Amino acid sequence: MAGTPRLCFEFDVVVVGGGHAGVEAASASARMGLKTALLTMNADTVGLMSCNPAIGGIAKGQMVREIDALGGIMGKTIDQTAIQFRMLNLGKGPAMHSPRAQADKKLYQQQIKWLMETTPNLVLRQEIVEGFQIEEAPRENEVGSRQIIRGVWAQGDTLYKAKAVILTTGTFLKALMHTGEAKTAGGRAGDSTTEGISDSLAREGIQLARFKTGTPCRLLGESIDFSKLEPQPGDAVPRPFSFATERITQSQIDCHITFTNEKVHDLIRKNLHRSPMYSGQIQSRGPRYCPSIEDKVVRFADKDRHQIFLEPEGRQTREYYCNGISTSLPKDVQWDLVRSIVGLENAEILRWGYAVEYDFAPPTQLFSTFETKAIQALYFAGQLNGTTGYEEAAGQGLYAGINAAGKILGKGSFHLDRSEAYLGVMVDDLVTRGVDEPYRMFTSRAEYRIALRQDNADQRLIPKGFAYGIVDQTALARLEIKNRKIAKAKAFLQENRVDNLTYWQILKRPEIRFRELGENAEEYEKEAGEGFGEVIEQLEIEAKYQGYVQRQNSEIERFQKMESQPIPEFFDYHRIRQLRAEAREKLTQYRPKSLGHASRIPGITPADITVVLIHLT
Repeated sequence: MAGTPRLCFEFDVVVVGGGHAGVEAASASARMGLKTALLTMNADTVGLMSCNPAIGGIAKGQMVREIDALGGIMGKTIDQTAIQFRMLNLGKGPAMHSPRAQADKKLYQQQIKWLMETTPNLVLRQEIVEGFQIEEAPRENEVGSRQIIRGVWAQGDTLYKAKAVILTTGTFLKALMHTGEAKTAGGRAGDSTTEGISDSLAREGIQLARFKTGTPCRLLGESIDFSKLEPQPGDAVPRPFSFATERITQSQIDCHITFTNEKVHDLIRKNLHRSPMYSGQIQSRGPRYCPSIEDKVVRFADKDRHQIFLEPEGRQTREYYCNGISTSLPKDVQWDLVRSIVGLENAEILRWGYAVEYDFAPPTQLFSTFETKAIQALYFAGQLNGTTGYEEAAGQGLYAGINAAGKILGKGSFHLDRSEAYLGVMVDDLVTRGVDEPYRMFTSRAEYRIALRQDNADQRLIPKGFAYGIVDQTALARLEIKNRKIAKAKAFLQENRVDNLTYWQILKRPEIRFRELGENAEEYEKEAGEGFGEVIEQLEIEAKYQGYVQRQNSEIERFQKMESQPIPEFFDYHRIRQLRAEAREKLTQYRPKSLGHASRIPGITPADITVVLIHLT
């Protein structure tokens, strides 16, 4: 778009989109002292949970703790508004322990909106963005010039000038909702779609593709027969997400479990021709690890039932989310499907399930800061990058917000590698490997997961965040107190003995816990007081998994040697005649920041890396 604006505003950073990525991006920029605008189509849905009313889960919970350690808002907000807390995978090793919480959906959204309204340096505004103001950037080097973004245009010839723009548009770019044969323009039930942004990006050379996602129906709790269902209570002693939360004080609400059955599966099979995914109405790909109930019945034909979690959506509502039966089947089929399930024979559907198709931008078009390669000072985060999940979106928003603000402030890029955080794993996966389906985080994606536990996210990231200027002195002081407690308690364990064995040596035994070491340990715990539980947790993990941790630390050292060999941003691979043509093209396209980064690009061989290393040195 071009022309003279009727109204013009000037900001340092403009964030477009008020979902989980947008609010973290805007909050991070504002915390770093930059004048920030958060523009959203609907100010009443800022921070809304569009799908399931929960935060955390396997690997996702680790990411939320990392977001919190870097000053993000998701962990604190869920601590304040959750209705149930559970630590998953406690029967497995500590690398697999993952916090999860059911949210009071509306209260969570209201708290996020309040934070956006009251954060210094941050302006929340309802606007529909239609395009960008882009100029030619000064020629940077012999490789060529790039364009640079100078702001965004909103409806009504309104221009928001900015030194950096972060797009976090979620599922709203040319979005189309499907329920059976019915199609409606929109990125979420009750909300519209955005047309202009996709066209503007395409005109500037940004490649776009299509993904799809889906959501299940919601039920009226008064119509559910809970006597037939299996209750799922929260933990007796709930663990907070945020390192700043001392304890969880609110009461908890049970979830419940039921299952599909052969009658449900037969009904789905008979109506597959009416499912948009199987009729050919939907062509794009959805998340493989969060399949619709239609996909489950087809792909796992040998299973006679599938689990359904009934999750309450809040304290002041009787609406229940049906986790496990995401569907885009027609309404009449959904009605019969739900009423064929045990406990739901008389269930009333409040909201119908549906699928959404939307545009996304393949993330290999981004640098590791999430700045686009084609346009300077333009950043992408969230589902626009081909990901799925609140936690993945929030982590990307935080990362993009920190880097956009850091660039304006003249700082170097803020970088997390695969050995430092799940956030680092996600960033590297996206910009290096790209996506062929909506990306979801799993513990299996993190090769150094023993080091990337949920319990030590503060120790890993608070010092780094403080050094960069995104974490405040209070958080650092809290971590220092915790570290002193750990050191003091470890000294206690090494100084006290039973039968010529130190408490520390005894604690290494798999079956022994701190409280079982004797009266001295019990007295020490009582004297330590509030917050000693996390100290015990750290010490028990260190003692019992010391060998594994040491071996992984050696692996991390080898990894970081490769990562520490930088490659200049505009290194000219075409001058290296010894490189294969495919390697030259891929390395030029991906622009790896280090030798380690280059080694993870699909199609790059060890021989290619050796050739590049010779030319670098």
